Amino acid sequence: MNIIAFYKSPLFLRIVFVLSIAIIFFIAAITFKHINALSDSSNRVLNTYNVAVELEKMYTYVNDLETAKRDYIASNDQTIKFSIKIHQKEIEKALLKVEKITQDNKTQREYTKILRGLINHKYHIVNIILAKDYSNGVLGSTELNNDFLSGKKVMYDIRKVINKMIAVEESLLLKRNSIYQNNQKTTPLYIYLTLLVTLGLLVLSYVKMSKDLHNIKSYNNELIVANKSSSLSEIVGNYGTWQLNLETHEYTFSANEYRLLGYEPNAFKANLEDFMKHIHPDDKETVQEVNRKMIHEEYLPSFTYRIYKTDGELRYFRASGRVVINKSNERILIGTTTDVTEEIIANHEIEERNRILELNNKELQAFNYVASHDLQEPLRKIETFISRLIDKDFNSLSESGQQYITRINASAGRMRILIDDLLQFSRTTRAEQVFAKVDLNELLENAKQEQAQLIEEKKAIINADELPELEVVPFQIQQLFSNLINNSIKYSKENIPPIINITVSEVEAEKEAKFLPNGYNKFYKIIFSDNGIGFDQEYADKIFTLFTRLHNKDEYAGTGIGLAICKKIIENHKGYIFAQGEINKGSSFTIYLPKEA
Repeated sequence: MNIIAFYKSPLFLRIVFVLSIAIIFFIAAITFKHINALSDSSNRVLNTYNVAVELEKMYTYVNDLETAKRDYIASNDQTIKFSIKIHQKEIEKALLKVEKITQDNKTQREYTKILRGLINHKYHIVNIILAKDYSNGVLGSTELNNDFLSGKKVMYDIRKVINKMIAVEESLLLKRNSIYQNNQKTTPLYIYLTLLVTLGLLVLSYVKMSKDLHNIKSYNNELIVANKSSSLSEIVGNYGTWQLNLETHEYTFSANEYRLLGYEPNAFKANLEDFMKHIHPDDKETVQEVNRKMIHEEYLPSFTYRIYKTDGELRYFRASGRVVINKSNERILIGTTTDVTEEIIANHEIEERNRILELNNKELQAFNYVASHDLQEPLRKIETFISRLIDKDFNSLSESGQQYITRINASAGRMRILIDDLLQFSRTTRAEQVFAKVDLNELLENAKQEQAQLIEEKKAIINADELPELEVVPFQIQQLFSNLINNSIKYSKENIPPIINITVSEVEAEKEAKFLPNGYNKFYKIIFSDNGIGFDQEYADKIFTLFTRLHNKDEYAGTGIGLAICKKIIENHKGYIFAQGEINKGSSFTIYLPKEA
């Protein structure tokens, strides 16, 4: 689609509108996503702080537990056992919280397992201490000192693990801070850019709507002019237009539709009943039937009927129509009514002239046929009496009389050949031509049989390729082959046996430079070539003209009709024939016959 045409189309505005809505939703989605990401980054940063705080709290509780243990060793105060239990519960709460908030981090989960093991070991040491009685103990004794320092190693290990976990969280804190800051920067940028794009699309839509509004005003002006031009065209073209709403069955007539009937525009409400009053009585039933089909099939084929105008003048109307769907999705049958009275009258005159011409042609054809046959009757009598005169009284005649009789006999023979050729030519020009699919090889054999006597006398040699099957007029193609063989033998060199070569090939029209295709693409190209006397190439077209001869009738017999018959036969088959010759080297006749008739 052309870009400019697409920009001007209503589809472009719809696409921009839908795209703007989509981008607004996209902005909302992006904003929501980035706010979620920002919130998530914030939660992750807070989670890192919470892990560090809980670890520190837990270590403080462990440290308090260690202090309470030492106080118990030093004072053997049984009430300290209660505070130790409280410290253990606080440690458990902190440890569970650390396990919960670090469960999505594999490294921290491993450290938490180690930490729980150390704390459990710490509990074990404390429980052993609590099971002892230090009331009689002496401060500074070896056992007392060992119990007093028994949790130091565990405390060191706990501190070490906590420090590693805090280090991991500090590392995560750096990354999460970076992500958080990046989200803080990119989120407004995304929102700003998408808002700019949306604003651009809205501005583009506004510009497009403004232009469309201007175009609508311009189109309205053009439409007014077009309506006036259409009305004028209807008057000049002598036609009117009408519409039938297939949903409401309401008609609308143009101004000239009324004028065609002899009324002023809008003289009556457009309806079928008032229009039918003007239909010729003999055509009313036909028009009503067409109208029923039109409503049922939603199509009005072109048809002609007669009407009477308001002044009683008889006119011929031609109507046609087709269905369209308007913007309201209503089916509207739009039709035209054309006054074709002059055309109908002219056609009647042409038909009458054609009828007279056809009668004249039949009479002329009958005259030609009868004349040709009637000419043969006196000719037969002339030939009969000359034959008797030669047989009985030829020797009794003077030398000059014998020459006259000989010339009369030769002239009568030439006249018989001429009449036969004229009959053949007439036969090829008649319209009664029945095509049939036949084997051209059979027709060639039949043609050779027709020329058998001449072939034998001249000792002619005929070489032929395998010919195809074609849709042809059989007797005409046989006549074509016979004439071409006769022509090659007739114009052969003296004392040299004629050699006729017949070749065939399948060709495409566009690859042959000799002619323009006449609707057929593929042809059979058949060439008759000989070794005869040939002819000058400047006469290649002239030899196909009726009664044209290139040689004196005393040198070579003939009427000048044979090749004209060949050309007419080829034309009857929508083909082509061309001649090519060279004096004393021979001639060739190239025939093109369509592969499919």
